Amino acid sequence: MSNVIRVVIADDQPLVRAGLRALLDRAQDITVVGEAADGAEAIGIVRAERPDVVLMDIRMPGLDGIEAARRIATDEVRVIMLTTFDVDEHVFDSIRAGAAGFLLKNAQPEELRHAVRVVAAGHGLLSPAVTGRVMRAAADSPDRAGKPELLGGLTDREREVLAQVAMGRSNSEVAAELHISAATARTYVSRLLTKLDARDRSQLVVIAYRSGLIRDA
Repeated sequence: MSNVIRVVIADDQPLVRAGLRALLDRAQDITVVGEAADGAEAIGIVRAERPDVVLMDIRMPGLDGIEAARRIATDEVRVIMLTTFDVDEHVFDSIRAGAAGFLLKNAQPEELRHAVRVVAAGHGLLSPAVTGRVMRAAADSPDRAGKPELLGGLTDREREVLAQVAMGRSNSEVAAELHISAATARTYVSRLLTKLDARDRSQLVVIAYRSGLIRDA
């Protein structure tokens, strides 16, 4: 990734796209390289422009944001789903499709720019509020009974750290809760990503719910 973060915006509302572009264009380290009105158009633009980050509306006509994310999300092209949260029922599916995180459409300008930078750097973006939504979705999913075998290779301490991550806690918060150093917490999270073959913290959250480690919102 270059010093300037390349972004594609996918949303079926022209005013939303224009507003997001205006906010991102104010940052010297972010540039918008394309806009799309639906998932199919987004895939085409991503393949042509190879952006670092895609801001993807979950609900769009034709090919929706979840299926588009499933087709384009990689380690090089990171997807942030745009959601209204209070009415959206697809957060869990989006993470399973490869989304690196979520951003509320009413987020503050600096939250938007921060989200793009965090995800472009290779990190997941899942707030405690959205984590709660994932927990509720997981409770209603076919995997509700849990798949404990997903965690078969973890130590007890690694399971404790995973549970903390699944509750939306940062490394420093995990460290405080488990009485370990922040550096140790980071090491545990890195180890979990490797052992569970997860791309980022968002996918760790999904694994925690699917395994049955976390059951209740």
